Amino acid sequence: MFWRFFSLALCQLVPLVLVWSFADFKDASVPLLLAALVGAYLWLALDAVRGLHLLRWLRAGDMQQPSPGRGLWAEVADRVRRVVRTHERALAEGERRLQEFLAAIQASPNGVVLLDADCRIEWFNQTASSHFGLDAQRDMLQHFGNLVRDPVFAAYYAAKNFDREVLMAGRDHGGGVQVMLSVHLHVYGEGRSLLLSRDVTAVEQAEAMRRDFVANVSHEIRTPLTVLAGFVETLQTLPLPEDQRSRYLALMAQQAQRMQTLVSDLLTLSRLEGSPPPPADDWVSVALLMAQCEQDAHDLSMVLWGTAQSLHFQFDPGLEIAGSTVELHSAMSNLIGNAIRYSPVDKPIDVRFVTTAAGGLMFSVVDKGQGIAAEHIPRLTERFYRVDRSRSRETGGTGLGLAIVKHVAQRHGAALSIDSTPGKGSRFSIAFPAQRVRCREPILIDA
Repeated sequence: MFWRFFSLALCQLVPLVLVWSFADFKDASVPLLLAALVGAYLWLALDAVRGLHLLRWLRAGDMQQPSPGRGLWAEVADRVRRVVRTHERALAEGERRLQEFLAAIQASPNGVVLLDADCRIEWFNQTASSHFGLDAQRDMLQHFGNLVRDPVFAAYYAAKNFDREVLMAGRDHGGGVQVMLSVHLHVYGEGRSLLLSRDVTAVEQAEAMRRDFVANVSHEIRTPLTVLAGFVETLQTLPLPEDQRSRYLALMAQQAQRMQTLVSDLLTLSRLEGSPPPPADDWVSVALLMAQCEQDAHDLSMVLWGTAQSLHFQFDPGLEIAGSTVELHSAMSNLIGNAIRYSPVDKPIDVRFVTTAAGGLMFSVVDKGQGIAAEHIPRLTERFYRVDRSRSRETGGTGLGLAIVKHVAQRHGAALSIDSTPGKGSRFSIAFPAQRVRCREPILIDA
């Protein structure tokens, strides 16, 4: 500011000195006044030029260039630069936080779509793109209802009641499972909407499985209970000959055994789902497992058919497998038992427990039964799923055996595979990884 007043005084002093040097003292008042005015105008012109330089500098917008001039205008330029830099830092910080916020939304497992007041798409994350089949290059500012033509969402949006969420079908990804989405709209700002979508396919499947499970258990228990109640009532109210009483009591025992088997399988499934994985350092002899399975198979064959079915067991006596003896025996006995139940008594059954080329173990049961149609195979490990319900009940099957086998295989890092041809038979195999296999000296099994 001092320089500004000094320059003004200097611009006026120089003309005054010049006029004072050459003017007549008797009549110098007018020339001196004019000289002062000329000096003032000269200072204003110079100041205007400096102001124009500052204006051009501001218009250029390059704050990296040095500010023009000095004095007041230089200080103004410096303060403008400071304000602009502060503003730029604030914008950069805001942009950084916005990008972090958008990145967090992108990483969200839920779909997020921002809609304007006319339901046009302003932004969406990758999850929403997957849920609704949206494309960022193609669908921005498009009406959401035109892209997602679902009558459930159309009715939901038209009702303008967004207090609840709705279930609608999502985009089909070709997996053979209908995707179900939970969609909820939240209004904010000036008529804008935030649409949140959540994939609830697994939840819906679990709920459907729970309903089916309860219905199946109720049905499986109700049938033998009805039979038992009827026989008990008959025995209580009617005088029966001894042979009829014996027959009724045998049927009652059969139904009680059926319920006991069902409850036992349910408890086994519950234990498998709720317990920690089996240890990887607890070694089980393959020879002992096969001996137990062979005895169980012989007993079951005698109970079902009254004669010993032809079973061929092949295994290496020196092999051991890491895992739970109880679980492995349960899985293998289930596969062998199914083969006995669904194979003619005169057809042989081959049971093998051999090493694979990769160093693992392959347990397989091959029968010559009626086989299974291809459409049933993907669902065989579902609880209570049966290809032939009447045949299962006749042979005492609960519909839980293959579900138990699948859980045991998964808990041991193994994979269950099923191959079957109608009319020719079936092959059920469990492939165990190499890290769960070792070879020791053979163990002799007493006959």
